[in-house]
Amino acid sequence: MKNELIFEILGFSLIPLAAMLAGAVAAVLFSISNKIRSLILHLAAGVVFAVVSIELLPIVVSKNNLVGTSVGFFAGLGLMLLIKHFSHKAEEKHKAALKSNAGTVLKSLIPWALLIGIGVDIFIDGILLGVGFAAGQSEGMLLCIALSLEILVLGIVVATELKNEQLKKRKIIYLVAILSSSFVVGAFVGSIMLSILSENSITYVLAFGLSALMYLVTEELLVEAHEHKDTPLNTAVFFIGFFIFLIVAIIH
Repeated sequence: MKNELIFEILGFSLIPLAAMLAGAVAAVLFSISNKIRSLILHLAAGVVFAVVSIELLPIVVSKNNLVGTSVGFFAGLGLMLLIKHFSHKAEEKHKAALKSNAGTVLKSLIPWALLIGIGVDIFIDGILLGVGFAAGQSEGMLLCIALSLEILVLGIVVATELKNEQLKKRKIIYLVAILSSSFVVGAFVGSIMLSILSENSITYVLAFGLSALMYLVTEELLVEAHEHKDTPLNTAVFFIGFFIFLIVAIIH
């Protein structure tokens, strides 16, 4: 039964992987406007927030594990802040290197540190998917859809960044494929954790995921979405994403 669950989770993990590749291909072949990108970011934020508040939060509260919830919650927050800190430093160093070289070696300056930071973020998302099935199959599927939207946006963002730095299309897809594969690895790790951890230990991981996903919505998706002109339509899309998953949860 445990092996069946692991294979099921790995199967679902291919959906976000495909979404990230699709986003990268779209960004490479077409010019995606800031307006469309902002709409997708708002939709992803609404969906992820819905999964957190409707699915994960009630389960964590029902565990009645104050220590596990506290430790897991602040561990998730701390890790996300560390990733943000090192990613920001790496981005600043890369921009400085581009300015100092004035385009002479532009094609050789791949932002490896930044890509590694994004890869770690995606890996953690994969773990969250694997452990998220502790809440049930339907909850795991909803989390998969929410994370797929997030990973889709990441594919667009990463590919656009690499495209602006004049990397070849094939190389961009290759790099994004490597990044997206870290999600599957994370999902495998999460599925193994789900199969071996005790009920009490699962609380730590779910609280960790709750905190990490909240950070993702408030400090990444919405911040990125608001870098460009915001409109009432963008705000409405956030609530539409939330409402859709609210209805799905009620039906289930």
